[in-house]
Amino acid sequence: MAITSANQLELLQTAEAVAREKMIDPDLVVQAMEESLARAAKSRYGAEMDIRVAIDRKTGKATFTRVRTVVEDEELENYQAELTVAQAKQYLDNPQVGDTIVDEVPPVELGRIAAQSAKQVILQKVREAERDRQYEEFKDRAGTIINGQVKREEYGNVIVDIGRGEGILRRNEKIGRESYRPNDRIRCYIKDVRRETRGPQVFLSRTDPQFMAELFKMEVPEIYDGIIEIKAVARDPGSRAKIAVISYDNSIDPVGACVGMRGSRVQAVVNELQGEKIDIIPWNEDQATFLVNALQPAEVSKVVIDEEAGKIEVVVPDEQLSLAIGRRGQNVRLASQLTGLDIDIMTEAEESQRRQAEFEERTRLFMDTLDLDEFFAQLLVSEGFTNLEEVAYVDVDELLVIDGVDEGTAAELQARARDFLEEQNRKALDHARELGVEDSLVDFEGLTPQMIEALASDGIKTLEDFATCADWELAGGWTTVDGERVKDDGLLEKFDVSLEEAQTLVMTARIQLGWVDPAELESDEEEDEEAGEEDVQEEAGV
Repeated sequence: MAITSANQLELLQTAEAVAREKMIDPDLVVQAMEESLARAAKSRYGAEMDIRVAIDRKTGKATFTRVRTVVEDEELENYQAELTVAQAKQYLDNPQVGDTIVDEVPPVELGRIAAQSAKQVILQKVREAERDRQYEEFKDRAGTIINGQVKREEYGNVIVDIGRGEGILRRNEKIGRESYRPNDRIRCYIKDVRRETRGPQVFLSRTDPQFMAELFKMEVPEIYDGIIEIKAVARDPGSRAKIAVISYDNSIDPVGACVGMRGSRVQAVVNELQGEKIDIIPWNEDQATFLVNALQPAEVSKVVIDEEAGKIEVVVPDEQLSLAIGRRGQNVRLASQLTGLDIDIMTEAEESQRRQAEFEERTRLFMDTLDLDEFFAQLLVSEGFTNLEEVAYVDVDELLVIDGVDEGTAAELQARARDFLEEQNRKALDHARELGVEDSLVDFEGLTPQMIEALASDGIKTLEDFATCADWELAGGWTTVDGERVKDDGLLEKFDVSLEEAQTLVMTARIQLGWVDPAELESDEEEDEEAGEEDVQEEAGV
């Protein structure tokens, strides 16, 4: 195929038609044509040459040129596309490095193979431009709902026509056993938009919790206007869901507004979610109150929160246990997702048994260590004493309130407790020294002999070893693995060392070793405080 005057305008008409069909810039199609013609010309004149093609945007005439670049003598590698300053003097009066010499070359005739290759280049460029256009159009729409039309189903994944592009609804993003036929209307949540070289770029979902939140935003004007806010959402797609809402207008009930007149608003969402049952829960700043609401319809007797561990214990009446847990643990699982806490549910009877076991354990501790009879040990536990340290170092007046305890008895109790603790400390220190602990760690203020023993058992025997520890290694913590919170045990966790205390101990050790300059530390803290004050002022509009 030769590019003659007869088909020059046809190039531009083809480019216009393709651009219109694919909804992309016609210039991109012309550029693709130029590249494909240049590639074909290189196969004719030589791959080493720098052949370029320019198509006139008005006439469609294609101009073929050979470009050679002036380079330094020692950089000359490609004789077909480069030449030295000396060689360039026969073409230019005062050649400089970087100058180019452009010569027009005769147009090439495209054989069958070259024409096919040119067509592939154009198609590839058009496809890339189309994908770029789709990405740019949808990248800012992630997190919104879109209406589409089912095009086809591939291996359980649904390909959806979303207007100026396609999206994919993967098998695991469909609700239950949903199935669709071509041309079915479908409503989805745009979960993610990613720039991909191949395959889909717009990823849709019907199981994402935010899909339900966006549906409520569409059905409840108060949510759209910001009067009511959705604080948290938890879903078991196709089965049950919980949504926590709060109203910023005292005259509007957030739950009632979401339910609507005779349940019209929530029913519209339920119908879209294939009959998924939805519990609408009033959000509360108080974790315990919020959790009680989240466990509806079960009644809760008592809530105990362990903030440091991020766990919560809920006590329910015996007959409410199955309701609180739900079928296959569904109710407690959704409540846990909604509150972001690990929830342990126990009956009143189980809690009573546990408290009785703790009472007996502490009673036995005081009987064995302080040489007391059972009655006296029970008196100590009943007054709230939980360990020997409390008995040994508490103010004497707190012991005198116990029936039958006078000053002499109190002094004797404290003396026994201190003697036992000192003996325990001595044994722990001796064991630590047997393990090879050095004086630098023993003399470090803030660590008890039992702590030193625990560190030594784990191979931490010097102050340098201790200073390299991370705070979470000492205090323990929680990490999320595959969506589940997993406990990391700390070396000093059993001694109730908090994360902040662990940070202070490690930093103090580093300062003593000269690893950290206290002046720089104070400077950083002051900068953090100033930055915090600026943030507060910005939030206050100062």
